[in-house]
Amino acid sequence: MRDGIDILNRWIGAAPPGVAASPAAGAAGPAPVDHTADHTANRKNMLLLIQLRWMAVVGQVVTIAVVALALGIALPLAPIALVLAALVAHNLASLAWLRRRTDVGNSVLFMTLLLDVLALTAQLYLSGGASNPFTGLYLLQVILGAVLLDARSTWALVLATGASFIGLTLFYRPLALPQHAFTDTVGLHIAGMFVCFVLDAILLVIFVTRVSRNLRERDASLAALRQHAVEEDHIVRMGLLASGAAHELGTPLSSLSVILSDWRRMPRLMQDEELAQEIGEMEAAVQRCKSIVTGILLSAGDARGEAPRVTTVNRFLDELVAEWRGARAVTTLSYQNGFGEDVPVVSDSALKQVLFSVLDNALEASPDWLRFVVGRNGDTLVLRVSDAGPGFAPEMLARFGKPYHSTKGRPGGGLGLFLVVNVVRKLGGVASARNGPNGGAVVTLELPLATLTMGGRKDAG
Repeated sequence: MRDGIDILNRWIGAAPPGVAASPAAGAAGPAPVDHTADHTANRKNMLLLIQLRWMAVVGQVVTIAVVALALGIALPLAPIALVLAALVAHNLASLAWLRRRTDVGNSVLFMTLLLDVLALTAQLYLSGGASNPFTGLYLLQVILGAVLLDARSTWALVLATGASFIGLTLFYRPLALPQHAFTDTVGLHIAGMFVCFVLDAILLVIFVTRVSRNLRERDASLAALRQHAVEEDHIVRMGLLASGAAHELGTPLSSLSVILSDWRRMPRLMQDEELAQEIGEMEAAVQRCKSIVTGILLSAGDARGEAPRVTTVNRFLDELVAEWRGARAVTTLSYQNGFGEDVPVVSDSALKQVLFSVLDNALEASPDWLRFVVGRNGDTLVLRVSDAGPGFAPEMLARFGKPYHSTKGRPGGGLGLFLVVNVVRKLGGVASARNGPNGGAVVTLELPLATLTMGGRKDAG
């Protein structure tokens, strides 16, 4: 599990954007609150309100044209046009504000709906007051508030609409109906109420449907953030366990190294060539274990004193493949580097261990053949590892990268791919898996080149 342990220790104290890392393994307390998803949903809802306001402006223009031209009812066109101009200006100002801001809170939505109520009240005041059949549009504002706002703001909007309606029964500008033009005013009023009902129904269906979709997306985003937080806590626990195990292993490894050195100085052991060769192999294995333990401790404590090593994509990958081949004496790896024009990057040990983990898994599944292909898609580095093994089971593909979910059937399996997915996500990339058309598994890592540069690594860290 060396591939995963070195990675997970790099993650101690790190967290994905928007989620705070757990202060310690097993620490109790409420989960961190993140408002990014709420602001995103509110921003989309604000855009929907702007679209509805455009529809309201168009609808009012059409209604005014029908009433004034077709029905011959005199309206105060200048003040009505002024209210329409204010709605248009409000929409343009809201769009300009949204381009500069990403956080849209409850108060912003409340003020927007309150301004819409005031505009509707002004239009109704100029066109008959409470006797206007379009007073039913107040109910639309209340329903929008109930969907978008918190309880206190919704009740405040109810009071505002109720006060406006009562005020229109006392203060309004009566409509000047042409004499002898309308004999059935009740029927005309009912027709207006029907038009208002149709408008309410259409706008509510459009708006509530889209708001429901925004809320579902917000809930999905929050669920993903909670899952990431749980995974972060899991990684912290693993990191602490790994660093503790590394401390415990240091003493017996040092003892083994001393014993093997003593054996090297015993002539009767060194005279046996086969035994001397085995002692040499044991010393190499112990030395490798000691270097792994040292790497774990350095990673867990972030104690590396050397500056980040600047290299290039092609050099980094070529050296990585050469080191992996040499350490495992593998001759069945087909390496194809089609990245193209080289780009300077920072040598990242976490990315190195990620690729080691993926290659090790492929080698275990397909010892006779595996392929590592490097490519580029615009500003994205694409790394693809293929093998000729049995491939992934459908349930593995559905839960790719989840901890303790492996086809190897042993306790603790699946942690390697879990760490691969999380490290790649930390670097701003995506890890995916599929089965090849002719069998075998294909694991693809897509990493933005910007996060692998010196400035990008500082930002990502």
